[in-house]
Amino acid sequence: MGLSFVERCAVEDEGDGPAVVCVHGLGGSGNTFTPLMPALQRHRVVRIDLPGSGRSHRAEGALSMARYADLVQSTCARLNITRAHFVGHSMGNIVLQQVAVAAPKLVASLALFGPLIVPPDAARTAIRARGEKAQKEGPAGMHEIALALLNASISADTRSRLPLAVAFVRESLMRQDPDGYARSCFALADAPAAAVEQIDAPVLLVTGDEDVVAPPQAVRAMAEKLYRARSMRVVVLPKCGHWTPVERPEECARELRGFLEAQR
Repeated sequence: MGLSFVERCAVEDEGDGPAVVCVHGLGGSGNTFTPLMPALQRHRVVRIDLPGSGRSHRAEGALSMARYADLVQSTCARLNITRAHFVGHSMGNIVLQQVAVAAPKLVASLALFGPLIVPPDAARTAIRARGEKAQKEGPAGMHEIALALLNASISADTRSRLPLAVAFVRESLMRQDPDGYARSCFALADAPAAAVEQIDAPVLLVTGDEDVVAPPQAVRAMAEKLYRARSMRVVVLPKCGHWTPVERPEECARELRGFLEAQR
């Protein structure tokens, strides 16, 4: 229990009960899921900081969705987890879709916040350019990236009413290692689509009505491709952007709690 490192990546492991494994998005860390912890009090919660992100040590070599998915599986093996519920945010959802296809027996359910299968072509170009900026300009570039993303990725309501949520997102982005963030951008820009039509685990998809990364119409289209899922729920939160667990923690925790209870 506590904090350990698997393949130089920070892994936080706490609590008892059915396992829940959390995987964050680009510019995030395991702390992205702290607002959801009230819904997970009766679970063993494992939060992974992906290579190049958060508290993980500097990642060597190229980063990719396949490498991230392998890390999730090897972390579960190291912690003797043979079956778990998986919770993701943003890029973490792409990773978890890869895990669900590669190791279906490991995945009891998927709860995906700000979900997408892969970025559209225009977004890939913008993400790659963002990575190049971070790599070239370092902390100053990360500062500019963070300020731009604050306006683009969280809702106007969040920016006006919830300064702590704004501060969390700002700090999460600005604290990233520029090189690690850049290579994470390149991994996301090159992300392949998982064969999501093979996923048969129960799925929860949660997005915001102002989420420009995972807009409601795209999430509904994603749900249609997950037609083998044993159950499916799509939730669109009002006045909410892409950082759903941070912008609307109570609503997200309620949805997650109900979803997990339904799996018992």
